[in-house]
Amino acid sequence: MPEPILAFVPLAAEVPPGVDVDEIVSEVASTGVSAPASMEDALLSAVHRAEEHGIDLSIVVVDADPSHDSQLRDLATAVGTQDGGTVLVLSPGQVGSFSDTVSRVDLESGQDTTYTGDPVSAADNFVDTLVGPQTPWAGITAVIVLVVAGCAAATAAVKARRRRSEQNARTRVDVGSKD
Repeated sequence: MPEPILAFVPLAAEVPPGVDVDEIVSEVASTGVSAPASMEDALLSAVHRAEEHGIDLSIVVVDADPSHDSQLRDLATAVGTQDGGTVLVLSPGQVGSFSDTVSRVDLESGQDTTYTGDPVSAADNFVDTLVGPQTPWAGITAVIVLVVAGCAAATAAVKARRRRSEQNARTRVDVGSKD
């Protein structure tokens, strides 16, 4: 029997080494933040600002960059699937996020503004992006669909008119040749 093709086998989620997911879940469930005490109050203000806009945000700060930035996304997913809401995980130079309510596009956009090296300003930037004006993707998609449908309808109308013209021309030629 041939070996399975490993390219099609999903890899297991991997959180950064030395991180206790259960402890983090416990901390964010009680305060909304899992971070060093020195920055907890400042991060809580970002959590509260997000809550004012209907976003259930939890923030996790880890003290070292993992070997792969995907490990932070995996950690955010592990915390988010247990605690729910939106989870932002920050390390000194990387970021990961998860949400059961915010789209991946908006999360990625928020992540793009977080690479500051300072968890407090990174969290503020993330919240600013999530609560700020969003690109209206549904409206853009609807306009594109309408334009494509309109072009298809116009093309069909032109082809039908051309076919009628050709049939009328053939009919005139056929009638003229019988006389």
